[in-house]
Amino acid sequence: MSRPGHMQPEQPTSVDDTLKSAAFLAKTLSDGNRLRILLFISGGRKSVSSIVEELALSQPLVSHHLKELKRSLLVKVEREGPFIYYELSDDRILDIVQTLSDIATDLLKARKTF
Repeated sequence: MSRPGHMQPEQPTSVDDTLKSAAFLAKTLSDGNRLRILLFISGGRKSVSSIVEELALSQPLVSHHLKELKRSLLVKVEREGPFIYYELSDDRILDIVQTLSDIATDLLKARKTF
């Protein structure tokens, strides 16, 4: 079912393609700094400099992570003069991050040993 404002993913041709796509997305989301960036830009489009300042990360590190997020189609990029702005490409990304966070919290609460 299509929701307004959401990109429709290409339909994978097989189960293997579906799993490869899911693994690719999971790998992109496996970095804590990328998750921090996604959460920060979820409040609206942000410039690289505002991301650097807010998250106290180096500009090269932020640029690297934004490149990966762009490659994974998780962010949209917009240029205005000398400035480049980033925003979420799909609000469902936040749902995924929240679900992962909830599961991690529940698993850690239930853990008895390391």
